[in-house]
Amino acid sequence: MSGQNFPLQISARLPEKLGRLDELAANLWFSWHRPTRKLFSALDRDLWWSSGRNPKVFLRCVDQSVLDMAATNETFLASYRRVLAEFDSYRDQDLTSYLPAGLRDDDLIAYFCAEFGFHDSAPLYSGGLGILAGDHCKSASDMRLRFVAVGLLYRQGYFIQHIDDAGRQLAAYRHTPAEDMPVVPARDGEGREISMQLQFPGRSVTIKVWRAEVGRVPVLLLDTDVPGNSADDRRITQVLYGGDQSMRIQQELVLGVGGVRALRAAGISPTVWHINEGHPAFLVVERARELTSAGMPFATALEAVAACTVFTTHTPVAAGHDAFPHDLVLKYFGEGIGELGIDIDTFLRLGQHGNGNQPLFNMTRLAVNGARSVNGVSAIHGNVSSHILADAWPDIPPGENPVGYVTNGVHVPTFMREEWAALLDQHLGPSWRFGLLDRPFMERILEIPDGRFWYVKQQVKSEMLGALRRRVLRQHSRNRCSEAHIHRLMKYLDPDNANVLTIGFARRFATYKRATLLFSDLGWLQQIVDKDERPVVFIFAGKAHPADEPGQQLMQEVHRVANMPEFFGKILLVEGYDMDLGGSLTAGVDIWLNNPIYPLEASGTSGMKAAINGTVNLSVLDGWWAEGYDGSNGWAIPPAPHNGNDGERDRQDARTLYEILQDDVIPLYYARDERLGYSPGWVQICKRSMATILPRFNSNRLLHDYACNFYGPAAAHGRSIGAQHAAMAGELAAWKARVAAAWGGVSLQLVGKPPLRGHFDDRIRLEVAVQLNGIPAREVRVECVIHRDMCSELAVPVKQYASHAREADGVRHIGKETVFVAPLLPDSDGSGEVVYRLELDPPWCGALRFGIRAMPYHPSLLHPCETGLMHWL
Repeated sequence: MSGQNFPLQISARLPEKLGRLDELAANLWFSWHRPTRKLFSALDRDLWWSSGRNPKVFLRCVDQSVLDMAATNETFLASYRRVLAEFDSYRDQDLTSYLPAGLRDDDLIAYFCAEFGFHDSAPLYSGGLGILAGDHCKSASDMRLRFVAVGLLYRQGYFIQHIDDAGRQLAAYRHTPAEDMPVVPARDGEGREISMQLQFPGRSVTIKVWRAEVGRVPVLLLDTDVPGNSADDRRITQVLYGGDQSMRIQQELVLGVGGVRALRAAGISPTVWHINEGHPAFLVVERARELTSAGMPFATALEAVAACTVFTTHTPVAAGHDAFPHDLVLKYFGEGIGELGIDIDTFLRLGQHGNGNQPLFNMTRLAVNGARSVNGVSAIHGNVSSHILADAWPDIPPGENPVGYVTNGVHVPTFMREEWAALLDQHLGPSWRFGLLDRPFMERILEIPDGRFWYVKQQVKSEMLGALRRRVLRQHSRNRCSEAHIHRLMKYLDPDNANVLTIGFARRFATYKRATLLFSDLGWLQQIVDKDERPVVFIFAGKAHPADEPGQQLMQEVHRVANMPEFFGKILLVEGYDMDLGGSLTAGVDIWLNNPIYPLEASGTSGMKAAINGTVNLSVLDGWWAEGYDGSNGWAIPPAPHNGNDGERDRQDARTLYEILQDDVIPLYYARDERLGYSPGWVQICKRSMATILPRFNSNRLLHDYACNFYGPAAAHGRSIGAQHAAMAGELAAWKARVAAAWGGVSLQLVGKPPLRGHFDDRIRLEVAVQLNGIPAREVRVECVIHRDMCSELAVPVKQYASHAREADGVRHIGKETVFVAPLLPDSDGSGEVVYRLELDPPWCGALRFGIRAMPYHPSLLHPCETGLMHWL
């Protein structure tokens, strides 16, 4: 064909009998409803896979004759009608106020995040944060919560990964038109498409709002790639985490400020606002601006905004939090600061982290200042975050500041393979799906016959090996490797012989995740893998950010070792890491390996996905695994003492890893009963892995914890603080300012000598004179804090405290320490020097320590330490 070619797209018309296929394609419910995906695949399996399992692209490309034939096929129509019945039943169920959390019918949670991993057909994610956000939305839909999510519509998303014959990562970007994504233009109450203007320096940027449906949950996605914007502005929402700091701050302004305006334009009025990581934190400024523009003082507005805001931090190192130079922030906010009614210094203090010596505006600190509910994503990470953020509450011990935690979880319908779900249906009954939080019920997994459990695991593993063969063949053929070379490389990837121990490591290639820890002693590693009668294969996959050179060097090191003759075919590096490959590996391998530097694994979720598919974890006791490991459901690498020597720490962790592999994992896997064809001990640990992890680390539990511990209290607090035109917010803001001004003059002095000895039945009398410096006594809480002296052999063991503590409600756990806190009562309501008294029954026997402290008190504080003020005697 000569001359110029023009693009032409011809799409089939849906037959009347199949008229709702496009409705199924437009709702991301298909991403966790297998019968819907099977319906599309049944029309044309090859096209389904070549279209990236994207229903909208599939329907655009499928041949008319295929649809016409399906419309006359009663078997297909019966499946179609069943899927529609389930879809309608799911959608028609009313949303709930979720009574366990105390949420009301008019409560609505707005969830902001920079990325969402719903499905590979919607390239809106880069890794764990996005997939977790997707799971959050899916479980909110399953649990019928009133919930809306806000993000950005990336046309190119994160990069597509190739690895060349030298182990170098190559990043490619693919433009995805909006019509190929499961989105439609968002509309306001009068049916008009929603768009808005955002003022940037010297120009106005148009933002178009799209709407995706995730089951019952609407997701608003903001897009600047629209006609009328400059080429540079159209690129703002093209690439996830791309560009320089100017591009990043523009993305975060569109997300935070534009996201609030998009909700307003759509007529959506949240009562709880959830900032998931610091990227959307500019929503705090926009919501405050809304109130100050109506005449409210800024301090009152900030108090009202923070009352109903939840902030989740995911980053375990201070350097990982987004921070922008002051001059860059002022470039975008300079003129708008006047609308807040504050000066520049006050505005910049909203993002001030540390002592303020660095002229950086920290997004995490902005989120902390704009939220009264703050949490990490595991118990360890909550503790780490409480130290990272400690200067937000300068007088408060980190273990007692407002940072809590909710340990992550995974969406079971998305990540449990169909074969496992069918096995649980058969042996537990279909109701197991509605009892995901029922731990005793899930113990019934242990009763599944070993042979059936092993058969399903091998079936899933065989599918993984087949998928890996196809990927490895494609990867190395592109790199012009010979057929003989590829054949040798894939020696152990045999779907017909899945009796090879496979160990998977697939995650982001960041230095703290230590992908190359396994290679610390290559001689020892060779001993582990160099046994033909007990073969072991390690499979690596994952992406490094295109700007992360150290991470890409780790990938090249994996490639180098994998190509050494002694490890060839026994260590594989697979390109193209995405949700599909990650799901295949977590479900298919025998061991899921994770060896981050402690305590830098905020939570991790891949190991949870592995466990719910009968895969066994071998991991450093960090993040979620420190809570999930029980001694019988996997293997743990205790964190080595650091002592400031990184090399020695890594050597100790590697030694433990080798010992576990050599002494425990490999012998148990290959301890096969010849009659059965498998190792009974191995199957038992696989069962324990699934039975113990499934009920504790699913995203229904995650949503339940957020609803009960954060959303419910935030909604109630927001109503209380915001009532009567935020009267309480104004009172609380004024009180905090008054107390902060006077607190430097508050002092404590013990009256008389402290008791040194006593008996269990003696009452200890304490008197403390407090100079209140004008603060009324009712507004200062004085406490006696009793610690066990665990260094003393005379101390009663911690496990015994419950039966010996006289006032159980006074017992608290602060980090790893158990303390007893008792309030001292003032003898008057004065504001000068007031004596506080306490008669205390000792809670424990043994060597104890006690201290006296004072902190401001107001009944409207959501957390008793949120002022950050405290004095110790």
